[in-house]
Amino acid sequence: MRLLGKLSWEAIPFDQPIPMIASGAVLVLVAGVLVYVTVKGWWPYLWNEWITSVDHKRIGVMYIMLGGLMLIRGFADAVMMRTQQAMAVGHAAGYLEPEHYNQIFSAHGTIMIFFGAMPLVIGLMNFVMPLQLGIRDVAFPTWNSVSFWLTATGALLTNVSLFIGEFSRAGWLPYPPLSEATYTPGVGVDYYLWAVQISGVGTLISGVNLTTTILKMRAPGMSYLRMPIFVWTTLASNLLIIAAFPVLTATLAMLTLDRYLGFHFFTNEAGGNMAMFVNLIWAWGHPEVYILALPAFGIFSEIFSTFSGKPLFGYRSMVGATLFICVVSYMVWLHHFFTMGPGGDVNAFFGISSSIIAVGTGVKVYNWIFTMYGGRVRFSVPMLWSLGFIFTFVIGGMTGVLLAVPPADFVLHNSMFLVAHFHNVIIGAVIFGVFAGIEYWFPKAFGFRLDERWGTAGFWFAFLGFWVTFMPLYVLGLQGMTRRLQHVDISEWGPWLYVSVVGIALLMVGAACQVTQLVVSIVHREELRDLTGDPWDGRSLEWATPSPPPSFNFAIMPNVEGEEAYWFIKQRAILQQALAPEPKYRPIHMPRNSPTGFVTAFFASLAGFALIWHIWWLLALALVGAYGVFVVFAWRDIHEYEIPAEEVARVDRERRDARVAWLQAHGAFG
Repeated sequence: MRLLGKLSWEAIPFDQPIPMIASGAVLVLVAGVLVYVTVKGWWPYLWNEWITSVDHKRIGVMYIMLGGLMLIRGFADAVMMRTQQAMAVGHAAGYLEPEHYNQIFSAHGTIMIFFGAMPLVIGLMNFVMPLQLGIRDVAFPTWNSVSFWLTATGALLTNVSLFIGEFSRAGWLPYPPLSEATYTPGVGVDYYLWAVQISGVGTLISGVNLTTTILKMRAPGMSYLRMPIFVWTTLASNLLIIAAFPVLTATLAMLTLDRYLGFHFFTNEAGGNMAMFVNLIWAWGHPEVYILALPAFGIFSEIFSTFSGKPLFGYRSMVGATLFICVVSYMVWLHHFFTMGPGGDVNAFFGISSSIIAVGTGVKVYNWIFTMYGGRVRFSVPMLWSLGFIFTFVIGGMTGVLLAVPPADFVLHNSMFLVAHFHNVIIGAVIFGVFAGIEYWFPKAFGFRLDERWGTAGFWFAFLGFWVTFMPLYVLGLQGMTRRLQHVDISEWGPWLYVSVVGIALLMVGAACQVTQLVVSIVHREELRDLTGDPWDGRSLEWATPSPPPSFNFAIMPNVEGEEAYWFIKQRAILQQALAPEPKYRPIHMPRNSPTGFVTAFFASLAGFALIWHIWWLLALALVGAYGVFVVFAWRDIHEYEIPAEEVARVDRERRDARVAWLQAHGAFG
């Protein structure tokens, strides 16, 4: 038995310049950051305030930072795919070998869904939802940290595959028999399996945590029908996580048993059933679309109401539509494989249900439009992303209804039309929603707004770049071009691929504008400072806190008296020409920071790497270490610390003084 299992020098792709250059650049960048942090002496601050934090706001920000970094990594893969196809038309060969290209499109989908979109969405839910509920933290703060660090572990393993071994070449959903050991004997599929399994456990823990928080920890007076729509969509999304992610875990566990122990769940012989894998993976996969999209719908609901200066139109119908989508999203998964032969009756049922689910989204779209109607609409950057979403998502939704018709799907299945539709929905809803939410809540997280000029430029380049990139793919799909082609034989498709590359260039400019926006905003943060905690004239309780909020969020738990809790408080203050009387401040107990999440993730990383490369002694060491972490955590004597009443009073008095000064300056107080 080899000490390092299957690992050897041959695992490093010395003969492939692109992975080696990329790996070198990443290693140099990471080393530079570590050296800079060390020279600045920031390690104690980072360890105490971020790495070991159990504050939902800090964890939410870290989720968003992870998602943002992985979004850039996934976008780099997209650039390579689009340029390779444009450069490999006719007799041209392009610059990517077929096996490398297969790794790229597999990594692109995996990264964008599991490690880009999911952390971004979960980060916003983590940061905003407890503030909107008027509470101080989530139900299980330490588990919240564990959830994040397990997700980061999955992202780490995915990136390690860039320069040690290889990534999966079987697609972002590893269909057997290609993903079985007989046909893909390398470690690529194993990297996929363990990265997704470990991060999936973290996501499931997060789903249980956030669901429990909403159901059991609302502020006094915060009944279900007084919760903001973003909280409702967070609840629906996390209910779907609880229902769907165990299916993903079980499905990938069966594939793992096939690969490692010679089982025959999905093999081509010995009673294996490949079609069952497709059924199971999409029983997770389509709810996953709404796990991502529903919180984005909640973000847009908050923004349309705030920037129209009106309550959200049809609040209860929005709640109903959210729950309708939550339930029906579990009845549509088979439309992903009409062509697999389920039969006419089954196809008809799922085709009808796939069309019906559009009704719930249609209700939301009309409610957003009616919210703007008659309002004083402000076209700030969050509103631009929201308006861009309506146009983009409606088009994507209509192409989805087309694909829900089985005869049409038989023609368009596995074509570039499907690629365009999927990106139309995910980018139009989820990515636009995340960018809108970051623009909207950034002042709450960091105490200053993002620069409007660069934000506006970033939106327009991204919006135009999206359409220039993906509209040609609709045309190519209708002309018969299938997806995942490393080489394009038909020269007539070339012009459309060239146009798509122009769109990618516009998207790159948009991304550069957003990075510039962040840098410019940090440099000019004093000019963009939010002193009131309410830069947008918001309507829900997160805007009642200072920017950024203190660790305890609220000095006194708010008493909710209507659907728009903070708007009611503001209007009462203006009517009475005074803030509410200063309360009697008391000490507040908050959960202590814990290294449990980080240390658990460290051992999970070792375990995942050991399982990929069959290093069994390292696996045993990692499992013992992980068990020891939980024993230490369970035996803790001190779980909380106390914030003195004097500190609570100081923070809240500063907040009250800032609100009074702003109201007087704007004539709200006579």
